[in-house]
Amino acid sequence: MGTLEHSWLEHGWLALGLLGQAVFSARFLLQWVYSEYKRESVMPLAFWYMSIVGGAMLLCYALYKHDPVFIAGQSCGVFIYARNLQLRLRELAATQGGESQP
Repeated sequence: MGTLEHSWLEHGWLALGLLGQAVFSARFLLQWVYSEYKRESVMPLAFWYMSIVGGAMLLCYALYKHDPVFIAGQSCGVFIYARNLQLRLRELAATQGGESQP
């Protein structure tokens, strides 16, 4: 791989990492604004979607960087965010008259 190709590849991975961090961090701003709007502390569904997307992007970046600490943290986090989303969707389905799934 040539130097120019390597430079673009490195910049691409860096961009992915920065974008992932931006999405991941923006979820807190979203939660704060939404809670202010509702006048109570709440987690909108978008918080969990942003957690999964941002966490997955950061996990990809961590895998590229071969950082075991970063990999462990993000892989566990993505699993937890996905489970929370699943629980929220199940809760919404139950409250809207749908059947809850086991």
